[in-house]
Amino acid sequence: MDSFSLSAEEVEAVRLSLWVAAWAVLAGLPPGVLVAWVLARKRFPGKSFLDGLVHLPLVLPPVVIGYTLLVLMGKRGVVGSFLYENFGLAFAFDWKGAALASAVMAFPLLVRAVRLSIENVDPGLETAARTLGAGPLRVFFTVTLPLILPGVLSGAVLSFARSLGEFGATITFVSNIPGQTRTLPLALYTLTQVPGGDAGAVRLCVLAVIIALLALVVSEALSHRLRAATQR
Repeated sequence: MDSFSLSAEEVEAVRLSLWVAAWAVLAGLPPGVLVAWVLARKRFPGKSFLDGLVHLPLVLPPVVIGYTLLVLMGKRGVVGSFLYENFGLAFAFDWKGAALASAVMAFPLLVRAVRLSIENVDPGLETAARTLGAGPLRVFFTVTLPLILPGVLSGAVLSFARSLGEFGATITFVSNIPGQTRTLPLALYTLTQVPGGDAGAVRLCVLAVIIALLALVVSEALSHRLRAATQR
């Protein structure tokens, strides 16, 4: 049993991973739902470009995303310097940067799940609500959102699971600092590079699989209940 007990450093890596993944979902959910709604319901010049831009993290090497974030959001970056000088917010080499990198890498999965859900909603229901005098926001929050909740939940869980496994963009943008940016994948990588780290690597591998499976099972159960509730 001792071989399966986590060390303090491993516990910290798991805790940090859960914290980062949760913030990645919270940060990505509002813009993800908005972008998904725009792609599902609107027609405009450049829609294909926006769609391609959203899905870019799926095809680009994660290191490219991480380096781009470093250039933009670092303390000397175009956006990062402004945020640091005016608000004291630092993303590079900080857990907030790990959350940002995870949110960016998981964003396409979130948008895709929500978009598919929106496309399955009958536009006639939204049109009927508008003809009764409801504004766009009221239509979305009272008609569209309740119907797409299973898709939103699925997207959020996919984003959470993807964030837990994020490695390339994270290590490029925020490095591998124990207690600050060393998430579970980075801790696992570190253990594979040091002598005698095999046992710890196996523990973290098993733990990562368990967390991911639990997230997917819970997501499926909640989605089923939400679908049943919306069909009543």
